[in-house]
Amino acid sequence: MVLAFTTAVLVAVAVFYAGWDLLDARELKPEHRIDSKTLFELVKLAFGVVAGAGALVALVVAYRRQRVDEDGALRDATRLHTERFTTAVSQLGDASAAVRLGGVHALAGLADDAPTRELRQTCIDVLCAYLRLPYTAGAELPADDAAALHTYLALREVRHTVIRLIRDHLRLPLRHHHAWQGHNFDFTGVTFDGADLGGAVFSDGIVSFRRAVFSGGRVDFSSAEFSGGTVDFSSAEFSGSATDFSGATFSSSTVDFSGATFSGGTVKYSGVTFSGGTVKFSGVTFSGGTVHFRLATFSGSRVDFNGATFSGGTIDFSRATFSGSTVDFRGVEFSGSAIDFRGTTFSGGTVDFRRAVFSGSAIDFGGATFSDGTVHFSEAEFFDGTINFRVATFVGGTTDFGRATFSGGLVDFSMARFIGGTIDFSGVTFSGSTVDFRRAIFSDGTVEFSGATFSGGTVDFSGVTFSGCTVDFRGTEFSGGLVDFDRVEFSGGTVDFSGAEFSGGMIRFWGAKFSGGMVHFIGANGAAPPGLVNSAGSPLPDGLIPAADWQLSDPS
Repeated sequence: MVLAFTTAVLVAVAVFYAGWDLLDARELKPEHRIDSKTLFELVKLAFGVVAGAGALVALVVAYRRQRVDEDGALRDATRLHTERFTTAVSQLGDASAAVRLGGVHALAGLADDAPTRELRQTCIDVLCAYLRLPYTAGAELPADDAAALHTYLALREVRHTVIRLIRDHLRLPLRHHHAWQGHNFDFTGVTFDGADLGGAVFSDGIVSFRRAVFSGGRVDFSSAEFSGGTVDFSSAEFSGSATDFSGATFSSSTVDFSGATFSGGTVKYSGVTFSGGTVKFSGVTFSGGTVHFRLATFSGSRVDFNGATFSGGTIDFSRATFSGSTVDFRGVEFSGSAIDFRGTTFSGGTVDFRRAVFSGSAIDFGGATFSDGTVHFSEAEFFDGTINFRVATFVGGTTDFGRATFSGGLVDFSMARFIGGTIDFSGVTFSGSTVDFRRAIFSDGTVEFSGATFSGGTVDFSGVTFSGCTVDFRGTEFSGGLVDFDRVEFSGGTVDFSGAEFSGGMIRFWGAKFSGGMVHFIGANGAAPPGLVNSAGSPLPDGLIPAADWQLSDPS
């Protein structure tokens, strides 16, 4: 204070003499340079500066005193928090379940009253660490050991209390001073035999369920919100519980299930919304149980099943909506699961099954709609099982089966509608499967079979309508099996068999109608397929151009 007062006086003197010097700048005679009024104004100015400087100094001193008081209060609060924290943690290690419950509630209260965010996170970390301690689920206990069952039930109550307190704090609005949103939660390796986290809000932060085990009971995440941040279920095991994410929202976050195992129980994502962000199922094993994505919405997100294995169980995407998303099944092996995409809508974005292997699963896209996006099955292998596109609608976009192999099983496009866009079967090998296009409609757009090989099995185009589109069979080889164009209607556009090779099998056009457009076999080799004309000597239908050496006649 003495230093501040001295500084203010010196400033006042400096101002006074500065004013005096300014008056002397005009070199006036001393007796005319200053009068009593001017001197009085100078004195007032000097003391005004002193008063202002004093007020500023007082403000600085008050601020520093407040900072010192606040720091002291924080130190006192931290010291008290540490003492209470030590007591609560010691209670968690007590042999009595009742004492442990008291410790759990004490830690939750400490987190609420924590003077800093870091101290609150420490309390949360300890609660999560308690859940990570070794734990034997009830299903693994001897049926006749009453003492072990009693101990298990007591411990289970403490654990479920921890989970309930976490949930309650995550349900609070973000502005509430007891809300735990935005903090990290580490459930790595935790065994869940039932838990209720429904309606919890995980915003930002990191939530880890890595290597967690969901082995029984009901684990409820329904209507939970995951916004921003990372949610990690990698290498988790779902083996017997009912895990429910119904109605949950994942927005602009990364959700990682890579390497997880679904071997039993039920996991529900029904009605879930994934907007932006990434959902990873890469390397996941589905060997049993049921996973529901029914009515889920994926908008602008990436869903990655790359390298997953489907060897059993059921995965249900029925009536889900993928808008502008990327769904990646590249290299996936489907050997025994049932995958349901019935009624699903894919608008924009990409669905990628490139190099996938279908050796025994049933995959159902019946009634699905693909609009203005890309569906890849290029280089996929169909050995067995069923893939169903019955009554599906493809509007615009690209559906690519290029260089795929059909050597077994059934692929059903019956009554599907292809409106505009590109359907690509170029370079495909049909050697044993049944591929059914009966009564499908191809209008506008392009259908590409150039370079395909039909060496076995059945490809059925009976009753198909080609109107206004371009269908390309150039260079296709028909050497075995049955390719059926019976009752096909060509009502516009171009169907091109130029350079095709008819060397075996059965290719027939019985009852085919040529009512517009062009169907030509220029440069085709081999015998003419039966049914191109109705009877011997009949004129060629308008638009039908046979190979130069074909003698079309009634085979009877």
